[in-house]
Amino acid sequence: MKAEKLKNPMRRIRVEKITINFGAGSDQAKLEKGIKLLKKIFGKTPVKTYAKKRIQGWGIRPGLPIGLKLTFRGKRTVELLNKLLDARGRKLNAKAFDNEGNFSFGIPEYIDIPGAKYDSSLGILGFEVAVALERLGFRVKRRRLKPSRIPRRHRISKDEAIEFMKNEFNVEIAEE
Repeated sequence: MKAEKLKNPMRRIRVEKITINFGAGSDQAKLEKGIKLLKKIFGKTPVKTYAKKRIQGWGIRPGLPIGLKLTFRGKRTVELLNKLLDARGRKLNAKAFDNEGNFSFGIPEYIDIPGAKYDSSLGILGFEVAVALERLGFRVKRRRLKPSRIPRRHRISKDEAIEFMKNEFNVEIAEE
């Protein structure tokens, strides 16, 4: 039964997108360093994210830029994910996976990424990596005309995502 599922091309899992998130809070100098860092490492200009609520204790007000994000789709995602997993030593925690098959992990120091050199003007900064997995046919939930649900049997479970990462990317998964 399992071999039949793997032969079906609609059952194959793939990396849909990788999102890089950098949080700076109310510190605008850190935000500017983050822009330089993400441009330097990934070669793309990040998009600023803005606060929606006021948090008095943290000095955050609505409309204040508090973070950055970059999204990668297509062929570049696999090579980028390999590079980012090398920075983590190809180890992930099982808690990093959600029930929809997506996962995320943090990179505490950008100098861990292969090919990244230390820049004294930036210091030591880190960021979060969020990876979305999907199967062929997931477009039906995002399409403009007649969007519909993905049936439960076609969704990616946590166990399937873990197995995919072990087989495709040689990742070691630590149990909770």
